[in-house]
Amino acid sequence: MSSASTQVLYAACGVLVLSGIGVVWRRELSALVHLLALQGAALALIAAVQAAHTASVELAVIAVVVATVKAVILPRALRRVLVHDDQPREAAPLVNVTASLLAAGALTLAAYAAARPLVDLNPTPAGQAASAALAVVLIGFFALVTRRRALSQIVAVLMVDNGIAALAFLIAAGVPLIVELGVTADVLLAVLVLQVLTARMHTHLGGTDLDDLRELHD
Repeated sequence: MSSASTQVLYAACGVLVLSGIGVVWRRELSALVHLLALQGAALALIAAVQAAHTASVELAVIAVVVATVKAVILPRALRRVLVHDDQPREAAPLVNVTASLLAAGALTLAAYAAARPLVDLNPTPAGQAASAALAVVLIGFFALVTRRRALSQIVAVLMVDNGIAALAFLIAAGVPLIVELGVTADVLLAVLVLQVLTARMHTHLGGTDLDDLRELHD
């Protein structure tokens, strides 16, 4: 891999991690959607760099699919949910912003330590960048268990999916096109269903705070 490609790859992985940290930092739901779109673009760039390095037409097609779905279609679907939401902020997450940022930093360090065996086995630039993808997965799980709004949790789930996809691109130079198309279609369908559910929840229950919904269930 050329030095220019390596720098682009590292920059894309940096954006991937920073956008994940931004998700645990920001409380505005619209900002979370913008960060998710940015992360989708970074993921597509990682796939494109790997496609150029391996001269894989299939991986290039996957990069285009990822850019279209994860950077455009999914964020647009989530923005449609925000149009009908009169509570545009995550008012009271289970962990405050300062503690969330510290936890994100600790999870990033843990990811770099856990990925050391992978780096030793594959000491290429892509292998060295795998720790960034693992950090996104861990931060996504953290956001999933600490956020209370349904839309925030959707973003967290999609962030975990982005991290797993990035790991596949970096470690195994991607997955077969048919598999990626199937996974992308499943994620898109899930988000569209969740879009309908959150809109119904807001219409009939007046909000999408999961704690409030649990109280209604009790």
